Parts: sequence; structure tokens; C-alpha cells
Amino acid sequence: MALIMQGYKFMNDDIEALQSKLANLRSEHQDLNDAIDRFVSDMPFAQIKMQRLKNRKLWLKDQIVMLENQLLPDIIA
Repeated sequence: MALIMQGYKFMNDDIEALQSKLANLRSEHQDLNDAIDRFVSDMPFAQIKMQRLKNRKLWLKDQIVMLENQLLPDIIA
């Protein structure tokens, strides 16, 4: 029984760590979205910096989707 409880705690800690990382990634993604919006509204803007922000934003979105998939249980269709 103790091993089962330890496994549950380990799994629960993993879920909490993933949820925390997911929240951080979502926050950074929104911050980048806001920064991009500011650049667009403040013409002229630096194209290279804008592209770097957009690339980072896409990378963050990929990481968010990956973590969300890890948090969702597999459902057999």
C-alpha cells in the first residue's frame, strides 16, 4: 500500500510540475503576443526583432500543446 501511495504522490508531483510549467509558458506566450502588438502599432518597427518574437511565440505554443497533451489522459477511440 505504501508503494501505491508513493507512486500516487510521484504522479501528483509530476502533474503539478507540468501544470506550473504550462502556466509559465502561457504567461510568456501572452507577454510576447502583447509585445508583438506594441511593435505593430509603433511604426516603424524592427523586422528582425519582430521575427524573433514570432518564432519564440510559435515555439512556446508548441511547448504548451505538448504539455497539455501530457496532462490529458489517453482516450482510446
